[in-house]
Amino acid sequence: MSTRFRKLIAYYKPYRKALILDLLFTIFSALVTITIPILCHYITSKVIFGERHEAIKKISYFAVLMVSLYIVFFFCKRYMEYYGKMFASKIEVDIETDLFKHFQNQDFNFYSEQKIGKLMSHITTDAYNLTNVIKSTPEIILNVIIRFSTVFSFLFFYNKFFGFILLGAFIFIFVFMWFILPKVQKANKYSRKIFSDIASNLEENLSGIRTVKSFANEQIEINKFTKATKTYLDAKNRMYMVHSTFYSGLLLFVISIAPVITVIGALFIVNGILTIGDIVAIILYVGVLESPLWDIVNLNEFVREGIIGFNRIMDMLEIESKIVDSPKAVKLTSVTGNIEFKNVFFKYPETDKNVFENLNFKINSGEYVAIVGSSGVGKSTLGNLIPRFFDVSSGEILIDDINIKTINTSNLRQNIGFVHQETFLFSGTIIENIRYGKPDATNEEIVEASKNAYANDFILNLPQGYDTQVGTKGVKLSGGQKQRLAIARVFLKNPPILIFDEATSSLDNESERYIQKSMEKLSVNRTTIVIAHRLSTIKNAKKILVLANKNIVEEGTHKELLSKNGAYAEFYNLL
Repeated sequence: MSTRFRKLIAYYKPYRKALILDLLFTIFSALVTITIPILCHYITSKVIFGERHEAIKKISYFAVLMVSLYIVFFFCKRYMEYYGKMFASKIEVDIETDLFKHFQNQDFNFYSEQKIGKLMSHITTDAYNLTNVIKSTPEIILNVIIRFSTVFSFLFFYNKFFGFILLGAFIFIFVFMWFILPKVQKANKYSRKIFSDIASNLEENLSGIRTVKSFANEQIEINKFTKATKTYLDAKNRMYMVHSTFYSGLLLFVISIAPVITVIGALFIVNGILTIGDIVAIILYVGVLESPLWDIVNLNEFVREGIIGFNRIMDMLEIESKIVDSPKAVKLTSVTGNIEFKNVFFKYPETDKNVFENLNFKINSGEYVAIVGSSGVGKSTLGNLIPRFFDVSSGEILIDDINIKTINTSNLRQNIGFVHQETFLFSGTIIENIRYGKPDATNEEIVEASKNAYANDFILNLPQGYDTQVGTKGVKLSGGQKQRLAIARVFLKNPPILIFDEATSSLDNESERYIQKSMEKLSVNRTTIVIAHRLSTIKNAKKILVLANKNIVEEGTHKELLSKNGAYAEFYNLL
């Protein structure tokens, strides 16, 4: 048994009682469907030819019995449709939760390599397709085995010749399915691939709609979408051509079988081989096979989609994060904020080019340090190494003389406040977004944090104040307002170490003044690293680190570095 199959079976274990009941009810419902033709056969071949009064009495008994059986069938099906699907849905939620947890624990490199739309499809589409397999496969297989074995046993018992005729007919239809279904699957697969590409491009377009509009390229995007939909229509055309042949052929077999049985049966009756009751029973029994025949068709699609979905899910779950805690990881209890880079080398995964080579520097507790350098030199990367968004290739980063690789990752990040250049706000209210910095914060704490971030005044001027909906990604707020909310969030978090990554680079002068004031207030008695281009931010730093050529090439105050007339002075004069 493969490891992946064991993992699939493991999802059944918490719900094995529900699965067993579901299978039992499947057996009961199948037995009911094959019992009804037996009763009908007995009535039409034995009862109706007896004495009138006795026949009516027996027919009444059988009518009550059949109604009772249909009631049993109803409750069996009700359980299968409700409780059976619910246990499958619980498994679906378990799989989705496992995936979501796994995604939450992945490192930044994982997200740089994966498309968000495809990750979402694993949680939605793939998990749903797998659930269809989990629920339907045991039921269908059991139902098909019971119905086909019972029906053909009946047919061969009453007339072997008739049995062979019908067996041959079903073998023919299975051979037909065997040859056509792969073409159906291929057409379906191609159609879904085209649709997936369209969905991915659609997500990309809508996410970048501002860029599209800023370049007035709406028509270009419309043309691309129109071309993609034409390809999709072509794929659908191919798919429906194959579908029409397959399903029309199968339907032709299903609807023609009763008339064929009637004609052949009439000949048997005329020759005294079978009775009318036998033919009625045979027609009813063949009707019993109609449902499992369609189930086999659907099962083929369910299983194929489910296996694909399951393998994609397992592919995701088997990707291990490169940022993992040591079994003996420690927790920081009282952080003073000393940071040291010792002989640090770093390159991004899947690349051969080093971003840093033998990088060494130290930031003392409570220092306000600016990191400057040309675009692409690695300033943001340096900031991302401290909270372990990426791990160093070699060397070590120390906080209070403790290697960050030996610190519990969650605990490490709880002690670091990070304000990015592009603030991300979740859909919801302003108060919910600020509270993200401290989930158990009181309203009073949130207001105080907003005041410290110079955000309270603009919040109170909004239509619903703190209860104002910010829209997707904070679209209803300006860049400066979003940054102030981000800083309020960090005020609420109250960490000993701060990292500002280009926090004011895209703001207007007025917004920058507010952000600068709130940054200065927030940085009091905290170790603060500012990655910036703005002169105001750089000048206020107690120490400036100049990053170039994969290392720190200069270090000092603004005045000291200007007097050296070196890399910093050159950079400063370009601003």
